[in-house]
Amino acid sequence: MMHFIARFFRYLVATIFAAGLVLPAISHAQTLIDNINGITLDQEGEVVRFTGIVIDRDGKVAQLLNRKDDRPQDLQYIVDGKGQTVIPGLIDAHGHVMNIGFQALSLDLSATKSLAEAQQALTEYAAANPDLPWLIGRGWNQEKWGLGRFPTAQELDIIVSDRPVYLGRVDGHAGWANSKAMEIAGITAKSKSPEGGRIEKIGGVPSGIFVDAAEELITPSIPPARPIDRDQALLETQSILLAQGITAIADMGTSIEDWQSFRRAGDAGRLNIRIMSYAAGIENMIAIGGPGPSPWLYDDRLRLNGVKLYLDGALGSRGAWLKSDYADAPGQTGLPFLNDTQLLNLMSRASMDGFQLAIHAIGDRANKQVLDAMEELKDVFSNDKRWRIEHAQILDPQDIARFPKLGAIASVQPVHQTSDRLMAEQRLGPDRLDGAYAWASLEKAGALLAFGSDAPVESANPFIAMAAAMTREDENGEPFGGWLPKERLSRESVLAGFTTNAAYAGFAEGRFGSLMPGNRADFVVLDTDIMLASPTNIRSITPKETWVGGKKVWQE
Repeated sequence: MMHFIARFFRYLVATIFAAGLVLPAISHAQTLIDNINGITLDQEGEVVRFTGIVIDRDGKVAQLLNRKDDRPQDLQYIVDGKGQTVIPGLIDAHGHVMNIGFQALSLDLSATKSLAEAQQALTEYAAANPDLPWLIGRGWNQEKWGLGRFPTAQELDIIVSDRPVYLGRVDGHAGWANSKAMEIAGITAKSKSPEGGRIEKIGGVPSGIFVDAAEELITPSIPPARPIDRDQALLETQSILLAQGITAIADMGTSIEDWQSFRRAGDAGRLNIRIMSYAAGIENMIAIGGPGPSPWLYDDRLRLNGVKLYLDGALGSRGAWLKSDYADAPGQTGLPFLNDTQLLNLMSRASMDGFQLAIHAIGDRANKQVLDAMEELKDVFSNDKRWRIEHAQILDPQDIARFPKLGAIASVQPVHQTSDRLMAEQRLGPDRLDGAYAWASLEKAGALLAFGSDAPVESANPFIAMAAAMTREDENGEPFGGWLPKERLSRESVLAGFTTNAAYAGFAEGRFGSLMPGNRADFVVLDTDIMLASPTNIRSITPKETWVGGKKVWQE
């Protein structure tokens, strides 16, 4: 699963270089950022433009100024924005905080375009790390390789046979092991697939691929990360996110060890992003939150909001739970993780103590299951629930209207659509695409859309995602005019998805996500006006500066 990479880091000799990217900051004082092309959304979702922003001593927005407005006279600092564009700090509504850093510090296969490239990358990584007892990595995608099948253990053995190798698929829902790793884990031809998972076999023998819950047959054998390794990974994550203009992220699957890393960073003054945390299951929810969600900590930089639950796997590994068979695998409908009673019990356990639910559902059958459960429980709990469905990728069109009816937030990741398009067509067939990645249909029905990346499954870069949501085209402009173009969104909707909507989805409205007075002064400085630029130009944006709480924490 998503946390397996961390287990090998006790053997890494780490240099905490990421701390050097956090800049010396202006101490809290009344500050004016002037001569800017400011853009934000107000509470009604309307675009507000301004040319100056006054930041108070608490790091909050005190006032927005237009060109003709008088500037305050008692300022301690004035920064000339030189006409550049300033937008709210962007919020990733669905990511995996520690895994972003861990993947950056391990073998990253996300750029490989073939099995041969992946094997070459492993060859080089093994040679560069002769003392690592386990070789761990992530990011392979047999669909991107055009392989037409899963890779095998033998294709790893020819590169490394004397040390265990375990490589996670790009979506985090399958792993690829060599024979040594299977030997250490005790995997044999007699090993059986667990509930909610699948051991891929060839001729009755495990092939080296472990899907969803079957990964747990391997990962306990991987040495766990030490606290110092986790702290380094968190610093690396912060560097990656801040450089891309992301000032806040919803962490989907926080373990107690992750939470302790967040707290250590906060206690030491090194937490420069804001984290809205969702515990990895009920056990971690109780361990972290105890009787309920935590308060906001470290000047709104950290809060445990709720719990992340899983209902199915991913489309790429055919683990997403569908109402009908996979078009390219007759007889397979995916992997349901919970039955209806189990789901209702877990939702009730979380909701009775006020924890927010964030439920992973990709296939149309899984989405129907969670919507049915929400309908059954909607009148049982009277608190502000803001129940979230994470991904909501494949929907039966008749279920779309149920999202706003039940108050379900659609937490979606635009770049998944451009990455998954061809694979989704194969998995579903042409007659079942109407509810696929149906963002505009959800918005038109009245559902709230919160946008994220699912990083490190996809790049965390929000500007690539913005362009994808506007065009439904990939970086090559394919397909021309967009895939299922009726589902394209306006730039105002896209900005809301990464700011005000994402804040609301994480119980952070009025704290951050907007630059209206009273909010935290989190913003990004750009050389491009995102409300006027073409999607192609938006895709290529590189932030110039990132500010959190009125302090500059990153610059180009």
